[in-house]
Amino acid sequence: MSARSPLDDFARRFKDLAAQSPLGDIERNSKALLSHALAKMDLVTRDEFDAQARVLARTREALEALEHRVAELESRGATPD
Repeated sequence: MSARSPLDDFARRFKDLAAQSPLGDIERNSKALLSHALAKMDLVTRDEFDAQARVLARTREALEALEHRVAELESRGATPD
């Protein structure tokens, strides 16, 4: 079993004291409040946002291609069925 240094003992005591202080309570309460507020918001992950952005880009490309095709058909006087 290794002997603990006075510095390790001081660090452990300081950590225990900080956890029991009002500052520790404020930190825990702040985290809980923030977590609750974020849970109420309608948020998405970055991955989901990026995936939807790619879908939107492909949809825009398809729409532009269809608009071009319709304009081409209209310029030839053809009517789509």
